Amino acid sequence: MDEYRELKETAWSCNQELYRRGVVLYTFGNVSAADRERGVFAIKPSGVPYEDFTPADMVVVDFEGRVVEGRMRPSSDTPTHVVLYREFAGIGGVAHTHSTYAVAWAQARRPIPILGTTHADLLPEDVPCTEVMTEAAAQGEYETATGQLIVSCFRDRSWERVPMVLVAGHGPFTWGRTAEQAVYHCVMLEELARTAWLTVALEPAAGPLEPWLVRKHFERKHGRDAYYGQEKRPHDG
Repeated sequence: MDEYRELKETAWSCNQELYRRGVVLYTFGNVSAADRERGVFAIKPSGVPYEDFTPADMVVVDFEGRVVEGRMRPSSDTPTHVVLYREFAGIGGVAHTHSTYAVAWAQARRPIPILGTTHADLLPEDVPCTEVMTEAAAQGEYETATGQLIVSCFRDRSWERVPMVLVAGHGPFTWGRTAEQAVYHCVMLEELARTAWLTVALEPAAGPLEPWLVRKHFERKHGRDAYYGQEKRPHDG
């Protein structure tokens, strides 16, 4: 019996969801799903088209980056996932794409400004963009350095409240408590990038959403007294 079957099925399903949502092309992008109790995560094999791999092809890797199970090489972005799992202790999934609008903002080396309530429903500030990687870092362990760039970007911000980032010149990474949540954040990040681009195209002088509206929309979904949706919280009456 495959002891990692369920984990690999989750990771496979989440990778397929990225493909279904149209935010990945050919072999670009990846999702991993973690089992923190066992200290491993499952990730897609490197360079294999989404329609060509099965749950059994997913590669299981530990938090040191060593392959635990799998007949193929894991995604080349695996070291980036390793850094994020080790540094952001509460996450259970990481997603990465080269989706068009998010990549455009990353290539412009600009954060995505918080212009409206759709953005505020997800996070209470701009989608941050990292610094540009140095030449020395790029010539070393490049994918590990990518993870370190992301971690540096979060020294003064919460990875829980801001579950997404643009890597300058590269593209988006997102995460969540589960792999499914990481995928959701990746798909929604592309939507934020697209609508922000359209807004700025229509009105170059568009300013940020008023802070009281940011607070209202973020807190009604994510605050202590959140009331959006059907989930009953412990402090609800």
